Amino acid sequence: MLSGSPVSRSLAADQLLERFLTGSPRQRRSLIANLQERAQELLPLLDSQLDGFDATGEDWGCGFLLQLLVASDPQRRDALLARQPCGWLATPSGSGIDYAPLQRQLLLQSYEAADRLTSEHLRQLAGPDAVSRGYVYYTEVARMPAPDLESLDRLWLVYSRGRFGFSVQGRLLAACGGQYDRLWPRLGWKQSGIWTRYPNAFTWSLEAPDGHLPLVNQLRGVRLMDALLQHPALARRISAASALGTG
Repeated sequence: MLSGSPVSRSLAADQLLERFLTGSPRQRRSLIANLQERAQELLPLLDSQLDGFDATGEDWGCGFLLQLLVASDPQRRDALLARQPCGWLATPSGSGIDYAPLQRQLLLQSYEAADRLTSEHLRQLAGPDAVSRGYVYYTEVARMPAPDLESLDRLWLVYSRGRFGFSVQGRLLAACGGQYDRLWPRLGWKQSGIWTRYPNAFTWSLEAPDGHLPLVNQLRGVRLMDALLQHPALARRISAASALGTG
């Protein structure tokens, strides 16, 4: 049975796509089920939309359409991926890191693999000592280049319908009055005072709560998470997201 409002279900495919592209985040989310159900009708229209993709922006609507195209037309998936081998989203790096593999995993909605890559990239950004020991000290966060943290955050936002990313976590922390004990259950990282067990108890899909990913290890305390969210690059993005009330 088709879901969504009778009005959106009665729209022609091109009208439905236009309504999605021009709608608010809330309006877009209300149309997602219809778009998925009518994917085969939409596929011929999506190629032209890719030409207008803003590689420097962070429009999760475009990310969703790319994911829809890849998931709905497996025979064309490899050709689509080859069309932009470095990824559809521009990902500047001040450290020379190639974020194409991460972008590919996010495009394919392989969120567990994407989370592991993100952790690896954070260690790379922290420096060789962090790579050697296998985790990041909070004191190493300040030296991380702003373009890289911005790129990581944008990738997660664009390929999660705006639901995952450091800036989402920061916005939710602000909504919790800056209290981490209130944030953990909201992210699904802790329930009834017990930390969620890694990896099997985490939700590696868009069924997860907002801000569920990417993961940041909290077993050694909140200092690492706090340092990340207070990094100037992410703090600016969190402030902007909070001001817009995005969610």
